[in-house]
Amino acid sequence: MSQVRLLLALFLLIALPSTAGPLPRIAIIIDDLGYQLQAGRRAIKLPGPVAFAVLPGTPQGSLLAQLANAQGKEVLLHLPLEAVDYQGPPEPGAIMLDMSRATFQSTFAEAIATVPFAIGVSSHRGSLLTRHPGHMQWLMQEILARENLFFIDSYTTHESIALRMAAEAGVAATRRDVFLDNDRTPQAILREFERLKAKALEQGQAIAIGHPFAETLDLLERELPRLMDEGFELVTISELLPKPLNRI
Repeated sequence: MSQVRLLLALFLLIALPSTAGPLPRIAIIIDDLGYQLQAGRRAIKLPGPVAFAVLPGTPQGSLLAQLANAQGKEVLLHLPLEAVDYQGPPEPGAIMLDMSRATFQSTFAEAIATVPFAIGVSSHRGSLLTRHPGHMQWLMQEILARENLFFIDSYTTHESIALRMAAEAGVAATRRDVFLDNDRTPQAILREFERLKAKALEQGQAIAIGHPFAETLDLLERELPRLMDEGFELVTISELLPKPLNRI
């Protein structure tokens, strides 16, 4: 047992006696589904209510969304938003800062149409766009116009105002706490997974984002079945959403 895991177990023995209240809750989103069918299928088989964020307009996105839904998993539209320093090719369904309101609206509509069973929207990249009130207001209006959709800020910049704009619009929204696999080495992914549990203990709940990398799936296949025994509850992402103040 690693030193971190041993310390966590000792903390649980002290802080979570049998008469304790609700267990700390953890939700996990696997991002960037849509290009790799085999990796996507493997991810969807993860145990428990893991959510899947599917990129719009991708070759396997629609199929993987259908497969995830058939397994009772929550599906999100993983909407590309313009980043500060992205140098790659244009992404299908990307929302850009220079778009007009009409182009923004039609791009969003086309993107969400390619991801069946989506019950929410999460941001892909977005370190530029999530800082702009006008475009975030447009996005929340599009989400609000589609009944019961929610928003997850992947929080790629500390300057993001997405949650504030969601609250003002009355959109249920929250943000991730941990990226599991910015560093894909098994040791780094395990370290971030332990940090996720520490945040859940501290806050009562925590959200992690990972990707369908073999290293990430190896860890989650091994660690997710252990969460309950370690004193955590794995829940759907929708269970961790705060209720918007101006919705009835």
